[in-house]
Amino acid sequence: MDLVHTSEPVQPANWYAVYVWTRHEKKVADHLTRKGVQTFLPLYYSKRQWKNRARVELELPLFPGYLFTRIAVSEQLRVLETPGALSLVGSAAGPIAVPEHELAALRQALSLRKAEPHPFLKQGERVRVIAGPMRGLEGILIRFRQDYRVVLSIDLIMRSVAVEIDTCDLEPISAKPAVDYEVHGYPVTKVQPSYVCK
Repeated sequence: MDLVHTSEPVQPANWYAVYVWTRHEKKVADHLTRKGVQTFLPLYYSKRQWKNRARVELELPLFPGYLFTRIAVSEQLRVLETPGALSLVGSAAGPIAVPEHELAALRQALSLRKAEPHPFLKQGERVRVIAGPMRGLEGILIRFRQDYRVVLSIDLIMRSVAVEIDTCDLEPISAKPAVDYEVHGYPVTKVQPSYVCK
């Protein structure tokens, strides 16, 4: 007697952005963790001074109203049953997975403790980090006071984070260099970025 086992194919787990009540991100992340759901709540440190002149360092959500969960699409009800979770970010067709490389870049930026929220950007000089722990990441270069920062964007939720970085660790990736001269018949170019390595 042969027994035939039919089972549904296992759906791969992907990262999804979860829209939650603002100021409840930590509670929702805690509930999901206790349910056994893998979560990622990006946090940053902010120094504040209260009215009594006491200075404190707060750990705040980098993207207010959002956190990330790693689930199979079939498990979305498990997430949405959590108090404070409103919806998975996506379209009318269903939730859309956040690219793994965007979250990896975000984790690396947060590990340096030099990240802070920034308005979402799409335009600007695109650069690639060529040295250090963030090597290989791409973002948009901005100047903030006397320092340079690279803005990393999570396109799906339209949020960005700015990370302080030394300009010597950057190379432009959107520049279209012109041919400066030829050596043995091969074109040689010099890319001049709009920033100066200190």
